[in-house]
Amino acid sequence: MAKDYQKLLEELHTGQIEEFEIDTDEFMEFQKILMNFNYRKNVVGTAKRGGGARYHYERSE
Repeated sequence: MAKDYQKLLEELHTGQIEEFEIDTDEFMEFQKILMNFNYRKNVVGTAKRGGGARYHYERSE
C-alpha cells in the first residue's frame, strides 16, 4: 500500500509527527504532492546515506 504523502505533510505541519522518511523509489510520487503543498517551503529534507530522505517541518520563530 502506498503512503498517503498529503496526510504525512499535514501531520508535519500540525505537529502530530516530527518527521517521516521516504525511500528512493518513492521520491517522484512524493515530489508531485510536495510541490502542491501550501507550506512546502517549511518542509526540509535530508538525504540518507544509501538513498532516500528524512523530512521534517521547520517552524519560523
